[in-house]
Amino acid sequence: MTPPNPPPARRLRRDAQRNRDAIVAAARQLFCDHGLQAPLEQVARHAGVGIATLYRRFPNRAALLDAVLTDNLHAHLEAATQALAIDDPWDGFAHYLERSCRLQATDRGLNDVMGMRFPHATAVEAAKARLFELVGQLLDRAQRSGQLRADLTLEDLAFLNWGNARILPAVRAAGVPDAWQRHLGLLLDGYRAERAHPLPQPPLSPRQVHRAMLTLGRRSTGDAH
Repeated sequence: MTPPNPPPARRLRRDAQRNRDAIVAAARQLFCDHGLQAPLEQVARHAGVGIATLYRRFPNRAALLDAVLTDNLHAHLEAATQALAIDDPWDGFAHYLERSCRLQATDRGLNDVMGMRFPHATAVEAAKARLFELVGQLLDRAQRSGQLRADLTLEDLAFLNWGNARILPAVRAAGVPDAWQRHLGLLLDGYRAERAHPLPQPPLSPRQVHRAMLTLGRRSTGDAH
């Protein structure tokens, strides 16, 4: 006997959908301008709804992060995919880092999410997991070509994201918002195989980076969810 089809997902009423869209749009703008620490009360106010309405649509911050940031992360995935299509492995690796930093420079929320972990934001974390796979391929390809220093790990790139969290607002405040390109250029020179020298510390483990990003995410949002 063929099992019955599941009932179709219930569509929101027009006013409820309008409220949801307004909340997502307000959160996207506030997260972009102020980072993920933007209070949800402020999001509700900018959306023109009460905080109770926000929580009816998004029961916790993680649900709102999934709605707002998952599409933004797709731009990173697209950049990594394009980088893998570049014939020269070093050019592909450098292209992704430049594009990634440029995306982060225009969106503080995206900058935050790249250097943090939000375990309850399942769609965001799934997109990031796929992104890390692609970036790992870029790194491995450039190392096998002999152009990228062999001791660089995927975890080392977390330093770039953490550094950007301070660099990007600093250069905006200084009135030179593109100055991050100089920092990236210095780093890329240090990543080249011919520039490699023994390093004073071993790389962080995946577990250590995960713990650091999880802690940063909790501090940024003020909660664990």
